[in-house]
Amino acid sequence: MCMKKLFWLLGLLALPLFTLAESPFPSKTITLVVPFAPGGGTDSIARDVGKLLSEKLEQAVIVENKGGGGGAIGANFVAKAPADGYTLLFATSTFATNSSLDSSLPFDPDRDFSPVALIGKGPILIVASKSLGVKNINELLGYAKKKDVNLNFCSAGNGSINHLSGELFKAKTGIAMTHIPYKGSGPAVIDLIAGRTQVFFSTVPTILPFIKQKNVDLLAVTGNKRLALFPSTPSTQEAGIKDLDVSTWWGILAPANTPKAVVDKLNQAINDITTQDQLKERFISEGASIERVTPQEFQVTLRKELSMWKSLVKSAGLSMN
Repeated sequence: MCMKKLFWLLGLLALPLFTLAESPFPSKTITLVVPFAPGGGTDSIARDVGKLLSEKLEQAVIVENKGGGGGAIGANFVAKAPADGYTLLFATSTFATNSSLDSSLPFDPDRDFSPVALIGKGPILIVASKSLGVKNINELLGYAKKKDVNLNFCSAGNGSINHLSGELFKAKTGIAMTHIPYKGSGPAVIDLIAGRTQVFFSTVPTILPFIKQKNVDLLAVTGNKRLALFPSTPSTQEAGIKDLDVSTWWGILAPANTPKAVVDKLNQAINDITTQDQLKERFISEGASIERVTPQEFQVTLRKELSMWKSLVKSAGLSMN
């Protein structure tokens, strides 16, 4: 009789632990890590996503900024976090470009993450300083081929999407351009407008207000189709540059080995919130498109990008220094 009571008591003690282990996801706060400083365009989009995701999952989603290292510090934090779906990375195209260029990173961009959802994509705009005096891609290429010309392009830093887009442009056109890295897009744009740098391969949100104010000249949109925001501006395909189909993107990654059921639930929730007007209208206003794909499709896209950028880095002999 005493033994039966003992087993019964032990069963009661174990019950809360069993119940906790079986708690449906999510049962506590989710942290969405933004690998950049607060206040930028990426941070703003992440906060919109976090707010809507919190409402959808009926659980708190907090945004935590961990900037530095071109996004590597935040990415490494998530890579080393428990694989339970409660710590997520708000990744951008710079995750792929920076990972392809920096061979010293403490994580593997493919092996150490589980792709969850691709949120949206947008083209890169090729813009020039007014002082350069070129109005389209043909004029830019003609200028670059002149004798004793030293053409340059600026970026938000080594390994950024601006940097590798410029390097890909060089590879596709055969022209020479010197890369001038800055610590962020803000100072890069300031010097571009001032004429201290000449060309910028920019994301739409970064450069859009300055195009509207006619502070810079818009030369082309990367890819094979025009942008609704600028219907008179040709794509790079139309301008004669084949396969310069680069874009910026936003997506969510989890630590590797996060349970499939958790990844699938997050994917469904994120795909659902992208249909809401708050995100749709924002993306449209910034020339971007909403993307609703499975985790497996996002993984294919990410691996394709990593392969492309790694190939470029190798063929061009690029490094972080």
